[in-house]
Amino acid sequence: MGLITENNEQYYAGAQRFLSTGVGTQVYTTTFNTELVFGNNDPTNVNYALNNFKLYTAAPGSVTFAEYTAAYTVTGNVIDITATLAANTSVVVQLKMLDGGAYGNRDAFGQTVEDNYDSYSYIKLNEIINNFLVAYVGTGKLIPSVKRTDVIFHAKRGLQEFSYDTLRSIHSQELSIPPSLSVIIPQDYVNYVSVSWIDRLGVKRPIYPANNLTVNPHNMPIQDNKGVPTQDNFSDNLEGTSITEERWGNANDNLINGQANIGSDLFAYGYGWEEFGGRGFGYGQLYGLEPQYSQRNGWFTINHREGKMSFSSNLANKLIVLEYISDGLAYDLDTKVPKMAEEALYAHISHAIIASRINQPEYIVRRLKQERSAKLRNAKIRLSNIKLDEIVQVMRGKSKWIKS
Repeated sequence: MGLITENNEQYYAGAQRFLSTGVGTQVYTTTFNTELVFGNNDPTNVNYALNNFKLYTAAPGSVTFAEYTAAYTVTGNVIDITATLAANTSVVVQLKMLDGGAYGNRDAFGQTVEDNYDSYSYIKLNEIINNFLVAYVGTGKLIPSVKRTDVIFHAKRGLQEFSYDTLRSIHSQELSIPPSLSVIIPQDYVNYVSVSWIDRLGVKRPIYPANNLTVNPHNMPIQDNKGVPTQDNFSDNLEGTSITEERWGNANDNLINGQANIGSDLFAYGYGWEEFGGRGFGYGQLYGLEPQYSQRNGWFTINHREGKMSFSSNLANKLIVLEYISDGLAYDLDTKVPKMAEEALYAHISHAIIASRINQPEYIVRRLKQERSAKLRNAKIRLSNIKLDEIVQVMRGKSKWIKS
């Protein structure tokens, strides 16, 4: 548990070197933390792009490497080179990385190495399940026997619950707002944390939810002149397009946020303007303007009907960053769990298994529940990452004087 198995070159450069024996088939076993992914050895084959590594060789005594594209196979983390290489030929397995690596034409482009950085602070969910079965299940233990599938279920449920408010599995996507003013909600999205547009300095400008400003209707039935929804030949309501969304997409945001220009915005001032006689008149102007309206960064809504996020018209072509939480289960048992929450997850699984069984002493169930709560509280404190220096900095900022 938690042992470092990679050397420095494997971790930092994503490379592992071997020397050929010059005898028979050459077999090399890599020891990266990352599993090798193999599609094909031939660069002209479409599956070659699936490889998460490249293979390079250099003649004996040479430091000039070239990519090796002759026949070889990969089984697990074992590379089997069909041909016999000369004795002392240098063989390098280079995982793909953003700068292309240090061998051959430096063209091993990808992100496999970077994905492994900071991996020591996490443990895979599959490892937690294996560890639990070893440490908590067996003769003479509180749980004498349990199905592996039950442990997997409770581990996933625990991770799912932890992800919402303890682990805070925050993901982010950098997107551009198209002319349609809508972007598709990410595949593993559960709830948003924040949405911001990025200015030319790279600074985040928060975008606020529209809340009471507008809405994305779920159904838009076509009505007759009496207001009754009409049906098609299958007795289902005919659906039209949303007029509300059309008006919101064409809206002049300056008429909402109080930034209207006299003349170009028809003398309209702020939220609450009305049309009268073909001209715009504002009432209230900026006095009493609510904070959710008095900002220039724009708004967004979540269109559950289409599975998209929609934005106000002033955000067209802007670069945005969407930060959101996932439930941690998008990639099954390969999901990574922070080590600071490992013990809390063990406690959750123990309590869930015992509490779901009949004829269990209530005092044991209650004790396990208390242990789960205590360890979950410890995990929250650890993961909050509060540092004394940061607290001191905030306190000093509260006591400073601003002098003119």
